[in-house]
Amino acid sequence: MVIVHGPAHYVSPSWYASRSEPGRVVPTWDHVTVHLYGHLVAHEDPAWIEQTLRVLTDRHESGLDAPWRLEDAPRDHLDTMLRGLVGVELVVSRWEAKAKMSQNRSPADIRGVIAALDELGDQVGADYLQRVSLPVAVRRDETLRVVAARQKVTGR
Repeated sequence: MVIVHGPAHYVSPSWYASRSEPGRVVPTWDHVTVHLYGHLVAHEDPAWIEQTLRVLTDRHESGLDAPWRLEDAPRDHLDTMLRGLVGVELVVSRWEAKAKMSQNRSPADIRGVIAALDELGDQVGADYLQRVSLPVAVRRDETLRVVAARQKVTGR
C-alpha cells in the first residue's frame, strides 16, 4: 500500500460565518488522502529507467525559465547513472480515496475557510475548497431550498 496525501489543514471555528451559533462549531482537520494497493515491480532495464526519467524531468522542469533536459547531461555520465538506478513501479489493483474538505459546511462557512487559508498562504487548500467543496455546498443549498419550497406548497 502507498499512501498519497493531498491538501491538509487545520480549520478554526472562528473562520466560519456560523460561529455565532453557540455550541454549533468545533475545530476540525480537512484532508485528502488516497490509499493505493497493488504490487511493486522493480525495473533494472536502463531504457525503461531513462524513459521514466525523461517523463518525470519534462514534467517537473516545464514552466522553468531554463528547463534542464536529459540531453543536457553527457551521455557517458547518464549511462553510468542509469546502470546504478532501479526503477520502482506500483501496479495498482485497488485504490481508496478519502476527502474531508469542509464539504459538510454551508457555502458561507466554506468561503470563510477559503479566506483564512488565503491569508495564511495555503493556496493549495484554498484552491481545492474553491474548486470542489464550495460548488458542492452551493448545489446542496440550492437543492435544499427547492425541496423546502415544494414542501411549503404541497404541505409534505
